[in-house]
Amino acid sequence: MGSKLLSEKAIKLLDYRGKKELARMLRRCWLELEVEDRSSFTRDFVAIVQVHAPLEEYEYLRSLPRAERETLLTVFKELYSPEDVPIVDFDCVLETEGQTQDQLVATVEEQKSLMISVATGERPIRDVNDEYKKRRGEIGRMLQAKGIKDPNPFFDLWGWFKRYKSGDLPTYASRRQFMSELYDPLLQKLQQGGSSTPRMFDEPTGWEKVDRTVVEIRQRLEQATTEEQFQAVGTLCREALISLAQAVFESDKHATLDGMKASPTDFKRMIEAYIAVELAGPNNEASRKHARAAFDLANELQHKRTANFRLAALCAEATLAVMNLIAIVSGQRDP
Repeated sequence: MGSKLLSEKAIKLLDYRGKKELARMLRRCWLELEVEDRSSFTRDFVAIVQVHAPLEEYEYLRSLPRAERETLLTVFKELYSPEDVPIVDFDCVLETEGQTQDQLVATVEEQKSLMISVATGERPIRDVNDEYKKRRGEIGRMLQAKGIKDPNPFFDLWGWFKRYKSGDLPTYASRRQFMSELYDPLLQKLQQGGSSTPRMFDEPTGWEKVDRTVVEIRQRLEQATTEEQFQAVGTLCREALISLAQAVFESDKHATLDGMKASPTDFKRMIEAYIAVELAGPNNEASRKHARAAFDLANELQHKRTANFRLAALCAEATLAVMNLIAIVSGQRDP
């Protein structure tokens, strides 16, 4: 008997513990838990994690040194052990893609069509929510194997319902347009052959508090429907920038631009000082300007008192841009 697992948890834990190569290899894999009865006379169940992997990852994982294999097995045991059923091992399964590129495109188009039918009153959510969630899982696994992120943020159709009822998608036409903007870039990429390279900017930075806040920002943005909730996204963006500044700023190395001492929550002085020092010199002028522009946008948007989805999404995007820029400069994104 098998059940699908979310590999994202293992990837984040391995990355946080410094096992970056193991984390990288899991990014294009998907996991399945197989429970077996190994006794003919008693109910003696054990579990094995099946790691479904493309060729490169398959060869790497099946040839792991003993210590690395034990590290990976320990993480699997920690995260996925069913109650009273111990995980005793993991196996690597060479993944031959079960669906052609055309079939994947068709599955994505079916999901897009279903979401439009719900948003235009053609089908009730209660009748199709299970279908939606099952297909979303299938799409996520197939895209993960290609190193492509699923652009759909809605865990279920009730999340999509809250989004199109939030006020800025009042017409059926506006909801269809939203779906096109959500899915058409993905469909175009798949029809052109897709990409097998994971996007480094979807990976955690390695700064625990920063990464935790990023997860919260994405969840709040997905769920927000009122002005106050959109404003809360801006507040979280501010907290993320403070945590980012605290992670990289060194007072004895990064002199503030105005000579004033930066308080522990003065992310503006800290990040500006960090950029000025770490991207100093004429060769870095363009990079310095880009980093400052991203920071200025994030700083401006998180102070706005009137908020809607677009402003909140812009603020989140600008904040993530600053984080990724600083992560690159600090070496957090190095291979």
